Amino acid sequence: MTPIRKLAFVVNEPKSGAPELADALITLAQAAGVTVKRASCHPVADDFLSGQDACCVIGGDGTLLGIAAQAARTQVPIIGVNRGSLGFLTTFSADDIRECFPALLAGDFQITHRALLACSTGAGPDDLALNDVLIKAKVNSRLVSLEVTADGELVTHYDCDGLIFATPTGSTAYNLSAGGPLIHPSAEVIALTPICPHTLSNRSIIFRAGVKLSVRNLNTDSTLLVTVDGQRDYKVSDGQPVSITLATTRLPLVQRRDYAHFSVVRSKLNWNGGVAPRTKA
Repeated sequence: MTPIRKLAFVVNEPKSGAPELADALITLAQAAGVTVKRASCHPVADDFLSGQDACCVIGGDGTLLGIAAQAARTQVPIIGVNRGSLGFLTTFSADDIRECFPALLAGDFQITHRALLACSTGAGPDDLALNDVLIKAKVNSRLVSLEVTADGELVTHYDCDGLIFATPTGSTAYNLSAGGPLIHPSAEVIALTPICPHTLSNRSIIFRAGVKLSVRNLNTDSTLLVTVDGQRDYKVSDGQPVSITLATTRLPLVQRRDYAHFSVVRSKLNWNGGVAPRTKA
C-alpha cells in the first residue's frame, strides 16, 4: 500500500493509557516525517478527515463508530487501536501498534472494505451505520408493533421490544446478544433480529444485497426511536416509514496482513465451536 504521509488521530482521552499511547505514536509519526493532527472531542468536525491518508482511532469500538461515517464518506482508512473492552473493530492492541506502527506508516498493511447500512427517517440525507440500526419505542417500557417490507413485499408484523438491522460487521454486536447469527464481514447481506418478540418463534432473517427494507410503526399514538450505531438518535412519528438498505459506499479498515476474522472471534468471545477430540484408550 501507499505510505502514510498525513495521519489524523482520534483519541478517547478518558480511556486508560489512551493519551500516553497517542503521544508515543505521534512522536514516532513525526519522526518519520508524517504530518499529524489530533482530536479528542466528540463528535469531530465534519471536515476533520479531509485530505488525510489514514485515521488512527485510539479507544474502543464506540470511538471508532463515532468517526466511521465520515471515514466512509471521505474514504480515509481507519487504524483501530483498542483501549476499551472487546474491541472487534479496534483490532490492534497497544503492544501490536507499538510493534508494527513503523511498518504501517511505510504502507505494510491491507485494507478491507466493510459494508454499511444507509438509513433514512424521511428528513435530511441518509445516515450510515457500520454496526447496526436499532428501531424501538421512544419510551423504553413500551412494546412496539412494527411492519417490515422488503422491496414492497410484506415480510411480517412484529410485536416486540425493537428490531436490530445489522451489517456483517455488526453481527458480533447487539445482534449477537439478541440471539442473531454470526456473519463473515465480507458477506453482502443485512441481518434482521427481533428483540424479545411476543411470540414462541424467534428467528433472524438474512436479506440479500440490494434489498430495500421499510419499517412502519403500526401504533400511531407512539413515537419510534431510531438509533444508528449507538451514536445518533432520530425520532419518527406520524407513520413515517424508516428505510434501510446496504449503502453504496464501504468503510476502509486497516488490518495487519495476517489478520484472521475467526481468530479474533474466538479470542474476543472465548468461543469454542466444537468438542475436544477424544484420546485413545
